[in-house]
Parts: sequence; structure tokens; C-alpha cells
Amino acid sequence: MECGSVTRAAEKVNLSPGAVSMQIHALATELRTELFIRSGRRFLPTPAAVRLAAHAKDVVLRVRQIEQEFEADPTRDSRPFYFSTGATALIYRLGRPLRILRATYPDASIQLTVAATEATVQGLLERRFDLGLISLPYPEAGLKIIPLYEEELLILKPSRTPVRGGAVGVIDPSELEGVPFLLYPETSNMRPIIDNFFMACNVKPRVVMEADDTEAIKSLVEAGFGYAVIPEYAVKSRQQNFKAFRVPGNRMNRTQALAMPDTEYPRALTLSIARSLQVALGKAR
Repeated sequence: MECGSVTRAAEKVNLSPGAVSMQIHALATELRTELFIRSGRRFLPTPAAVRLAAHAKDVVLRVRQIEQEFEADPTRDSRPFYFSTGATALIYRLGRPLRILRATYPDASIQLTVAATEATVQGLLERRFDLGLISLPYPEAGLKIIPLYEEELLILKPSRTPVRGGAVGVIDPSELEGVPFLLYPETSNMRPIIDNFFMACNVKPRVVMEADDTEAIKSLVEAGFGYAVIPEYAVKSRQQNFKAFRVPGNRMNRTQALAMPDTEYPRALTLSIARSLQVALGKAR
């Protein structure tokens, strides 16, 4: 239809004119209609061919869209990319790595969701997310895990006067007995790390409040509601109304990792972005 002749059409698709004529004849036989008629030296399309050509353009366009959807070249993958991460990592660790991603993949539509590890893993297993930044330990069934770095959990104690961020003192476990604590919920994967720490210190914490938002916990500590345990990067602000401590010889650590669905055919863009974040967060350490 586009070339106007069998010869030129054959050249375009790298076939012989005879092969193209045979395919046109086979297609006409299958559809039980005439597609082209000869008028002298001209090869004219019938109304049926015009209708079929309109359908064919839609089919070819859809096939190209499908090929792009499963494109092995990540720079040509234009589908939305869904990345999920916790709020603490987003605020304190992912600023520069995400800027690098935007520069590396300018055409990618990266959609960001802020969620706790539990919700991120659920989204990965349901294929709603392509990649997630999660905290370990966590059951790894159905996931491919890429460990990134370890992060210490510190004890926060309210302070009546502003304290310069970054300094970490030491505290004796006996000072933690009986004081009020604001902790992550029991459903959080952070809670077993904290509970095991208290058990090792022979301390039974007096939990007066639970919250799953690190920034909310920090604000409550600064307001004097109690002690808390939060990741070290969340306490490195310039000035704050709390002090950070660790117990000598009994540190709490969590591992931050990238997670993606464990599938036989991973998305090329997912693998490429995971490698970029692995390098960027490694440098950030």
C-alpha cells in the first residue's frame, strides 16, 4: 500500500517480488477477498485492502509497543518505573542518588512511593513496585535481595537544651530501666532488633507509645514524651533537643538493601537502576 508496487515493497522487506506476491495471494485467500487488482502496469488496492491496511497499521503499532514494553535496552524503556522506599532513607540517604537517576534516565517515568518495609515487600510481591529499598532482616521468599550498607540504631534521650547533632555518647543499660520509650510497632521489622537489644541488656522497656514514622518519633522525644530508638542517619541534624547514645559492646544494627521480584525475566531497567543505586549509595557511605 505504501510502496505502490510489489517490486518496491519486496525491496523494503528484503524479500523477492515472487515471495511478496505469494504472501499477498495467501492473505487474500485466507480473508476470502480480493486485495489488489491489476490495471495495465499498475497494481491497485481494492476497498477491502484499504480497510485491511487501516487495521494492519494499528496491529503493527501495537506490536511495536509490546516490543518496547519488553525492551532489553533500559535507556529505551519508557514505561513507568515504580520505586518504593522508607521515609528515613528518602530524607537522609536518597537525595543525591535520585538526582543521579534522573540525569542517567531522563526519559524514564520514575514513580516514587514512601512506605514501610512491610508495605514495600507486599507491593513487590504483587508486582506493583519494580524496586524497593527495605530494611533487613526480612523474609526473602519471592525476592532478589541486594544488601547495601549497615546502619546503627541509636538511643535518643530528651534534652531541655539544644544539642549539636552528630555526637553519640555512651549509656549504661541500668539507666534505661523504667524510663518511658516510644518505639516502632510490633509489626515493624525494626522491632525484633530493638527487642533483642533490650533482652541482651536485661532491660524490660516501658513502652508508652508506638509509631511507625521516624520523624514523628523524633518530634515526640524532643517534646519530652520519652526515649526512643531510631536509625543513626535520622539524628544527624545540626541542632536538636535530644541526645544520642549507644550501649558499649551491644550495638543495634539494621541492614539496608534493595529488593526486586525474583523472576526468571527481570526488567532490564530494574537491574540497571539497582546497579546505579548500589554504586551511588556505596559512595554515599
